[in-house]
Amino acid sequence: MAVFRSGLLVLTTPLTSLAPRLAPILSSAARLVNHTLYVHLQPGMSLGGPAQPQSSPVQATFEVLDFITHLYAGADVHRHLDVRILLTNIRTKSCLPPLPTSVQNLAHPPEVVLTDFQTLDGSQYNPAKQQLERYATSCYSCCPQLSSVLLYPDYGPAVPPVGSLGVHLPSTIRPTSPVARSAKQPVRGHQRGAVGGTFDRLHNAHKVLLSVACILAQEQLVVGVADKDLLKSKLLPELLQPYTERVEHLSEFLVDIKPSLTFDIIPLLDPYGPAGSDPSLEFLVVSEETYRGGMAVNRFRLENNLEELTLYQIQLLKDLNHKENEEDKVSSSSFRQQMLGNLLRPPYKRPELPPGFYVIGLTGISGSGKSSVAQRLKGLGAYIIDSDHLGHRAYAPGGPAYQPVVEAFGTDILHKDGIINRKVLGSRVFGNKKQLKILTDIMWPVIAKLAREEMDQAMAEGKRVCVIDAAMLLEAGWQNMVHEVWTVVIPETEAVRRIVERDGLSEAAAQSRLQNQMSGQQLVDQSHVVLSTMWEPHITQRQVEKAWALLQKRIAEAPSGQ
Repeated sequence: MAVFRSGLLVLTTPLTSLAPRLAPILSSAARLVNHTLYVHLQPGMSLGGPAQPQSSPVQATFEVLDFITHLYAGADVHRHLDVRILLTNIRTKSCLPPLPTSVQNLAHPPEVVLTDFQTLDGSQYNPAKQQLERYATSCYSCCPQLSSVLLYPDYGPAVPPVGSLGVHLPSTIRPTSPVARSAKQPVRGHQRGAVGGTFDRLHNAHKVLLSVACILAQEQLVVGVADKDLLKSKLLPELLQPYTERVEHLSEFLVDIKPSLTFDIIPLLDPYGPAGSDPSLEFLVVSEETYRGGMAVNRFRLENNLEELTLYQIQLLKDLNHKENEEDKVSSSSFRQQMLGNLLRPPYKRPELPPGFYVIGLTGISGSGKSSVAQRLKGLGAYIIDSDHLGHRAYAPGGPAYQPVVEAFGTDILHKDGIINRKVLGSRVFGNKKQLKILTDIMWPVIAKLAREEMDQAMAEGKRVCVIDAAMLLEAGWQNMVHEVWTVVIPETEAVRRIVERDGLSEAAAQSRLQNQMSGQQLVDQSHVVLSTMWEPHITQRQVEKAWALLQKRIAEAPSGQ
C-alpha cells in the first residue's frame, strides 16, 4: 500500500458514535500518511448520492470541543504524524456567517483524502471515492493527482476497538461553576482573546489549547510565546527551539486550522503579557497548570481598572507512555528529556582518521558531571583521554609545556622543588584575558598533540571508540579532532552547588568560574549529542547506554566504517 507524505481525513460519522472508532481510524491513517494529517469534521455528510456533497457549518458545542480533545489525545500514539484539525466550518452560536466559497490553501497540500464513510456493501465503492476526491478539492488545496481511500472496511462494522475510551468523552473545559453543562450546549464566541505558552516542539496538548482558543475567537487571537527570562526555569532550556522557530511552526499551524482569524503572535516577557494590559481582550485560554496564572492576570487587570477576562481552563492531556522522571502529561519537557542521547546534527567527516576508529569530544560546564559520564563510557568500552591529566603531564618538569610556561611567566610560579605552582599560575591569568591567552596559546597545542598520541595508543589497543574528556574542547578548537561533540548539561544553580561542595569554593567564586567558561547553551549549539546528570545515577546510566547504543548503530552504518 502506498504511503503519502500528507493527507486529509474527512470524518462523516456523527461525533458521538465516532468516538470509539477513532483509534482504528487514526491507526489506519497513520499507516498511509507519514507527515501531516489534516482532519475535517463533517458529521452527517453523505458520499453516496449523485449530487456533489457540500461543506456545511458545524455548530461549536461542548461535545465538539471534547471530541477535538479526544482526537488529539488519540493521535498522540502516532507521534510521527502532525495532526491538524481544520476549524473553518466550526462556528460558535454568536457567529454563523456563510462558509467561504474559495478553496483553502494548506501548508502541505494533501496527496490523499481518507474518510470513515461507510458504503452500503462495505467495499471500496468507486463513486463514493470520486465524490470524496471532488469534495476535498472543492474545499482545500490538494495535489493534482489526489488519491482517495475509504477506511471503514479496515476495521469492520460497529466493532469498538479493544481498550476503547467509550462513547462518553472527557470534558475539555472545566466548568467554572458546579452547574452541570450539556454536551449539546453551544459554545459562546468572543471577538478577541488570548492564549499563551512556550509552544516548544508544538505537540497535541498545545493543539488542544490553540484549537479551543481559535474556536472561541471570531476576529483576532493574541498568542503570547514565552521568551528570555520566562525560559530560565524550564527543564533543559538549552534544548528549547529558538523563539523564531517556535513562532514559525505556531504560525503555520494557526493559519492552517483557521485562516479567517487574525493572529498576533508576540514574545511573552513577563507573567501577564498583553492579557494583563489589553482592554480589548475578552477571554483567556489557560491549562490546568496555568489557571492560577490566569486568576493573577484578572487581579492585575482589576487593579488597573480593566474588566476581567473570561477564563477557559483546558484539562491536560495524559501521557500514558511516560517514562520514569518524565511528566505524566503530554509536555515539551518530556520531549526534551527524550532528546537526551539522540543525535541532533550530522557528525563531522574525518577522512584523515583510520576507518573503524571513531572519536567523541566530551565537554560540559564545570560541575556538570562530565567526568562521571566519561567513566560510564569507559565501562561500555570507550578509550578515555583525560585532558586534565594531559595538562598535568605537560606542566611537569621535562614536560613539553614546562619550559615555555616558565619562560612566559617567570620562575616565581615555581615551588622550591621546581614544580609549577598551578594555583599561583592560575591567579596570574584569572581575569586577565591577555595573560590567559598567552597561557592557552602554549598549552592547547601541546595538549592536542598529546591527545593525538593517546589516540594512536587507543588504535594500537584495538579500541573502536575514543573519548576526549575536555572542559575547554570547543574553546581550544579541538572539535577538529573528533567526529561528534557530546555535551553534559545541568542547571547553573546545580553546577554552583556541586562546585562549592567539591572544591570548597564560595558561591561567588563558583559563579565566577562558570562565567569564564562557555555557557551550556553555547556548548549545546555546537553539539551532536546532549546528556544530563541532573537526575538519579541510574537515569544517567540509562542515557549513556542509549547514546552508546545509537552510536554503535551509526558506526556500523557509516560508509567505510566511519
